Amino acid sequence: MALFAAARQGRKDDTQLGKGVWRRAHDRFTRGLDRYHQMLEGVEDDAVYNELVTVANQLAELLPRVREVCMSAQRRLPSNGQDIPGALISVHRALSRSGNSLAATAEAAAMSRLEGERWGFASAGLENVHRRAQLVAEDILEAERALKAVVTGPSGS
Repeated sequence: MALFAAARQGRKDDTQLGKGVWRRAHDRFTRGLDRYHQMLEGVEDDAVYNELVTVANQLAELLPRVREVCMSAQRRLPSNGQDIPGALISVHRALSRSGNSLAATAEAAAMSRLEGERWGFASAGLENVHRRAQLVAEDILEAERALKAVVTGPSGS
């Protein structure tokens, strides 16, 4: 059954996100979330684990916003290839940064886990995870703003 559900979801994604740059931006963010969640496996310190799970939940709450930006961009200027529609380059740039920031957040989570195992505490590492997660949220907000600016035009009307 899972195979059929995955196939249906793939077709739905093709319809809503296309097969171009907007789909890849969404999929990259999803893979980053998966990577972050993989970093949670094996965390032995309960305090570190709980803090990392809190960040994981905050990051997961961003996925619907990423999807909405990508779907809106696909509706506005469809992409089925490698070319980024010029009018939405700032949207794509912000989405790409969010994917990079999310990957860096997963890396910081892995490092905080190692710090906790090595020295028995991970406060500096956890601060880094929070800081990087904040950058992810800021990047998505920038993508939303850039999309809105293109849709409403420079006058804001």
